Amino acid sequence: MTQKRSLLAAVLLVATVCAACGGGPSIRPDVAVEQRSPGQPAESSPEAPPAPAALAVPTTDLDWSECTSATLGLFGLAATTPGLTLECGEYEADVDASGQMFGTFAVGALRAKLDRTPADAGPLVFTSGSDRSSIATLATMAAGPLATLLEAHPIVAVDRRGIGRSTAVDCIDDTPQTPTKAAVDTLGQFTRSDSDSVDRAVDAGRDATIECTDTLQPQELAFGTGYAADDLDRLRQLWGVDRIGLIGAGNGSLTAMAYAAKFPDNVARLILDSPTGVNADQTTLAEQRTQGKEAAFAAFAQRCVALNCSLGSDPTDAVEQLMKRAAGGEFAPLSTHEILDAITFALASTAGDASTRARDLSSTLSAAAASDTTALAALAERGRAAYSTDGQFVARCTDGQQWPSPQGVRDLAPGWTDRYPIYGTDAALTAMLCSSWPTAPSIPLPTSLDVPVLILSNAGDPIVGNGGLSSVTGLIGATGAAVASAAWQGSGHPSIGGSQCLQSAAVTYARDTTLPTDGTVCPA
Repeated sequence: MTQKRSLLAAVLLVATVCAACGGGPSIRPDVAVEQRSPGQPAESSPEAPPAPAALAVPTTDLDWSECTSATLGLFGLAATTPGLTLECGEYEADVDASGQMFGTFAVGALRAKLDRTPADAGPLVFTSGSDRSSIATLATMAAGPLATLLEAHPIVAVDRRGIGRSTAVDCIDDTPQTPTKAAVDTLGQFTRSDSDSVDRAVDAGRDATIECTDTLQPQELAFGTGYAADDLDRLRQLWGVDRIGLIGAGNGSLTAMAYAAKFPDNVARLILDSPTGVNADQTTLAEQRTQGKEAAFAAFAQRCVALNCSLGSDPTDAVEQLMKRAAGGEFAPLSTHEILDAITFALASTAGDASTRARDLSSTLSAAAASDTTALAALAERGRAAYSTDGQFVARCTDGQQWPSPQGVRDLAPGWTDRYPIYGTDAALTAMLCSSWPTAPSIPLPTSLDVPVLILSNAGDPIVGNGGLSSVTGLIGATGAAVASAAWQGSGHPSIGGSQCLQSAAVTYARDTTLPTDGTVCPA
């Protein structure tokens, strides 16, 4: 542990050099509108307020380097939009902007634009929080139908501290002597123990917690969402602009809202895409995620049947049988958790064509059912890289409040298994990984906003779900800001990556804060 701690201290104090960073989504601009209220306009006043300023162009910028091929190759992607350019950069940020802890670290960034993106268009800053590297998420979206948004504005993704291209956290032991990382990745499925599955997941999370807090102390709680908001404001300072526009997706919506809470005068635009629910315990949030995963899988199964795919006439039953075999250890060393993360990774993607994605996932799963796990193992490795890094473990555990007890999970697991046949059991066990993590301060949330807010969603979001949407719209409405929501009838994450209709709404909003009619629905 001493060696790891010294390595981390060195890496936090010294900048690292950034290496190469690195659905049929709707293409129709038509929208349907539910008969709901047209947002929440600000109260009228005798004098019309001044028109909002355009998004600011940085007066000084990062040292960007072209990395399109390297980034797409790293994530197994191919560009589908002509003229796409990806540029990698990084900047230094303080470990603690308040000065109570010392040191700096490198923050990784990726800029996406087209050869026709206006040079005088201000950027939108994108964060996916701890769900996945923001750089990886933007690269995946850019490999899909993101042209409508990129034709109007460059997008700059910023990796959360400890994740992706930001200075990495490496704190969970991964050796034959102490295989904690393997236990976390598999939820302890293959751990030799007389304990039940709940206790094995608790043990894996506890061991990882001990190793990470020992390695990171006294900075173990400096990886929370509030600190991530500070890192975004450091970028604003380096750019030399007064305000920035933000897109927060999934967990990144909490980062964006924390930014609005800590720096309300520095927000030019605020787009919350598939936001995580607020003021809810972890059991509630876990169930909302599970509902989203099941909905995304149902959409895949429906498309699969329409395509006469290799899983046959009942893809859901075929995968349920596959998961029963996985639970029995038939596909070891692949665990049920890793297989489900692999499926989630495929369901979340909006890159390329939805029918091709469905056929590819079907072929991968049907091959595994025939005892050929080559493609499934490769997909599981993609899923591990996307969702299971040490930095994500630390960030998620730091952010979480009110984790369930082991007995609470035992009590809810049977019901979840019945209601959510693909993901229910795994979701209940996953909720135990952070149960030993020390409690951190609550995430700051805005109480007053002077800019309208655009909220996007879809029913088949396999990363967040949409069960927490009303809690977010209620929170934003209580700040006095105008707010409007728009929903995509497709599936994937983030929503904006799969729908050019949502992108059109975002472009209009980014131009002058004009919101769409609340309840706008975009077709799949």
